[in-house]
Amino acid sequence: MSKTLSVNAGSSSLKWQLFEMPEEKMLAKGIFERIGLEGSKSLVSFEGEKHEREIEIIDHRQSVLLLMDELIHFHLIQDFREITGIGHRVVAGGEYFKESVVLTKENLKNLKSISYLAPLHNPANILGIEAFQRLLPEALSVAVFDTAFHTTMPEEAFRYPIPTRYYEDFEVRKYGAHGTSHKYVAAEAAKVLGKPLEEINLITAHIGNGASVTAIEKGKSVDTSMGFTPLAGVMMGTRSGDMDASILPYLLKRDDSLENAQQLIDILNNESGILGVSELSSDMRDLEVAVSEGNEKAILAYKMFVNRLKKYIAEYFGILNGADALVFTAGIGENDTDVRRDIIKGLSWFGMELVPELNVRGANGIISTPDSKVKVLVIPTNEELMIARDVENFREAWFKQILEKG
Repeated sequence: MSKTLSVNAGSSSLKWQLFEMPEEKMLAKGIFERIGLEGSKSLVSFEGEKHEREIEIIDHRQSVLLLMDELIHFHLIQDFREITGIGHRVVAGGEYFKESVVLTKENLKNLKSISYLAPLHNPANILGIEAFQRLLPEALSVAVFDTAFHTTMPEEAFRYPIPTRYYEDFEVRKYGAHGTSHKYVAAEAAKVLGKPLEEINLITAHIGNGASVTAIEKGKSVDTSMGFTPLAGVMMGTRSGDMDASILPYLLKRDDSLENAQQLIDILNNESGILGVSELSSDMRDLEVAVSEGNEKAILAYKMFVNRLKKYIAEYFGILNGADALVFTAGIGENDTDVRRDIIKGLSWFGMELVPELNVRGANGIISTPDSKVKVLVIPTNEELMIARDVENFREAWFKQILEKG
């Protein structure tokens, strides 16, 4: 029996779960929200109790230290050494990492070399990995990649229509993200539908501060909205999503405050999306308060957000030639009844209709009418459990290697 910590660092959050393995018993879970933003807070849940506090959290490195302090404070562990495995969700693995790996020095070095593929996430992931390795040097450390699930995409989906040499020489292609979440909710949706995953087609919508939509054919990802980096696809909390590339050189010429392309990419990653249009916040909860107060910029940002999601979902009905179900997951997808309602309202032609009494916060399962041609589901994601399972898969070989080294 061992304890494994699953760490899932988002662009402005860090979720974690502590498991007793291999029993897959979840001992505690928590989240640090709004990292680097005003109103950051910590939530710890165990044994039916919730402990919440507001605390200034500057970056992901600090959240790691706070997490370990809380595990001790709440007597979830008595000593750091009780944690023998740590699984890290890493957004982008590029073409280096097509499956989970043990984080050796060499693998960590290669991971750092591809940080440009996920500029909002991979650097934060690496900060967390290194912080944990300093605190728990003897624990098995595993990276689980969001891009791994999308390695089944066919070439016509992952290639860009640019000169072939850019793919062959520089590996410029679509990699996607949120794969661990899409894979988990797809398997859970199949259970709810009572059908083998290999016999159904699904569209999964992971909608949080970062958002992506994936077309899943018979259990395999065949297309996804995020691209070379997580900047592409739908509009998000601070990311623009898809844009005409010609806008970049145009703005560089016209805006005297812009000195180089990297500065503009930073704006598209950190100052755009819901935040950029609303000029208020990247958080949907803040946005909807402003919408209810009649704030015109907030209303526009909300409409644009829903519009982009509808476009991708509709596109994937075409890619799959129809789907058995549309699955909502992640922070907004699981909890925001207005977003779900407005997306489905705009896709009713495909044969989807919600039951208002089922479309509630915290829904879990089918929320569409019995006669809906395409079922609509809410499935809470559990990337942390998937991460813990991957750590367990490496455990025996890892500790055998340690014993052999003496």
